[in-house]
Amino acid sequence: MSDLERGERLQIMLSAEELRAVEDWRFDKRMPSRAAAVRELLRRGLSAEGFNVAVDGARSGSFSVLDKDGHGAAGAPEKD
Repeated sequence: MSDLERGERLQIMLSAEELRAVEDWRFDKRMPSRAAAVRELLRRGLSAEGFNVAVDGARSGSFSVLDKDGHGAAGAPEKD
């Protein structure tokens, strides 16, 4: 498989606000497509230092692109 071929499909559900945040970032950074923007955001997130580790039993709904005020990345609920 060449570097440009994608072997797997990843499907996620976003709220309207989360999608707007991704699209705003995409256009601000002049990314060629939504998929390219999401791949870049994933690459940046996976290489980031200091992220929170999810608590045991955390549900998918506990994770959000935006914080409670609709800004930035909310991330995972922190362990106590």
